[in-house]
Amino acid sequence: MLFNSLTFAVFFAAVLGLHTLPLPWHVKKINLLLASYLFYAAWSPPFVLLLWISTAVDWKVAAWISATQEPRKRKAILTLSLLANLGFLGYFKYGPFLVDNFALAARAIGIDYEPPRWDLVLPVGISFYTFQSIAYSLDVYLKRAQPTRRFLDFALFVTFFPHLVAGPIVRPTLLIPQFEEPRRATREHLIWGLAMMTLGLFEKVVLADGLLAPVVDAVHKAPHDIGTLDAWIAALAFSGQIFFDFAGYSTTAIGVALALGFALNDNFNFPYAASGFSDFWRRWHISLSTWLRDYLYVPLGGNRRGELRTYANLMITMLLGGLWHGASWTFVAWGGLHGAYLAIERWLRRTRGRTQGQHSWLAPGPGPARQPGPTRDPTVLGALGTFLVVTVTWVFFRAHTFTDSRDLLLSMAGASGAAHKVLYWNDIAIVVVIVVTMLATHWSMRATRLETLVAAAPGWVVVSAWTLMAFALVAEQGAGDAFIYFAF
Repeated sequence: MLFNSLTFAVFFAAVLGLHTLPLPWHVKKINLLLASYLFYAAWSPPFVLLLWISTAVDWKVAAWISATQEPRKRKAILTLSLLANLGFLGYFKYGPFLVDNFALAARAIGIDYEPPRWDLVLPVGISFYTFQSIAYSLDVYLKRAQPTRRFLDFALFVTFFPHLVAGPIVRPTLLIPQFEEPRRATREHLIWGLAMMTLGLFEKVVLADGLLAPVVDAVHKAPHDIGTLDAWIAALAFSGQIFFDFAGYSTTAIGVALALGFALNDNFNFPYAASGFSDFWRRWHISLSTWLRDYLYVPLGGNRRGELRTYANLMITMLLGGLWHGASWTFVAWGGLHGAYLAIERWLRRTRGRTQGQHSWLAPGPGPARQPGPTRDPTVLGALGTFLVVTVTWVFFRAHTFTDSRDLLLSMAGASGAAHKVLYWNDIAIVVVIVVTMLATHWSMRATRLETLVAAAPGWVVVSAWTLMAFALVAEQGAGDAFIYFAF
């Protein structure tokens, strides 16, 4: 069931109507849980079983860990949770990838091995709800939280439909307490929620799918050796498409939850205004970057074990972050590039005597105190430079193979040989206007919040903008596709 579908509009109206009835809170939570299972079953009913297993395993694991003080037993119990959750994720998402690469390695050493066909349907959203469920077990194991008292609250935390299939990845300490006491959206919450849903769907349906996706697809489906201008326009268009697609989903999810009276964490903070790569990862897919920091980078040692180990931890974290996005070496390359950028940025700042803790996406660890060095305010040129380098990395994210990414990068560099014209001038103009407007908006909003802007704007401006977005959604009805991050 897609947010950008008439089916979801009917579904959400029914859920919202039930939630406003004068029913006991326990009954309302059961209604939300059943609605969440229905929402997920709309893709494939059998995969609801995976949700049940993951929920039951982590519920029991957390209870056993909390009741046990002996370190070895606690670690063994936690391992059970990790094996169950990562086992399902590995089987469905990475099984074919591993088998195919094993066959390639065997052939490279002269062994003729033909792997069996591994035709699996990837359960939608498995990467998101797996990380969320693991976070609960880890928080209890690390004594950051106590296990929740009610199984219903935990089951609803895992399956709550606004964030179930594409995030944000919500921490248990944020959402579970909201299920413990009766909650109902105020009039202001409902208005804000509906407005955010409109904004998110406008970003997805109109900007990402209606205007930018056709340009990106046209270039990527074209013969090789396309022109330099067309290659750059496609790369810039995908930078906009991936942002409006994913930020649109997150904004819609936050709006849906808010309309029901629940608060989800922000997932984007105008990332294309970032000045540097650590700043970018503080603003892009915030729920994933903080998850990787807290549950992978810090347990690996973070920046507490010397510089070389810090750079290695950065690379490992970002390589696995790339692999999280998809079972393909192009995603690994994308993550590796970001890891290299973060490591180089850290090294440059240290050599210039600037304090890492003030700038890094990753929290500073204990160590010898350093005197704060000179700092500079972010500049437009710094943000544009970061955006252009990030745009280059998106080439690997969008391409299906290294050959495709190589060809597009050669075209962007003007080294592709004969140049084929793919795009018309109106396509180029649309992309330029959208990307320039996007960058200007991100820069002007980099240090503020949307709520602040709306509160300061005249009422007629807000209503007019809302009306125009709603009208554009109606005009583009049927143009929206599945969200890109559903594949992860």
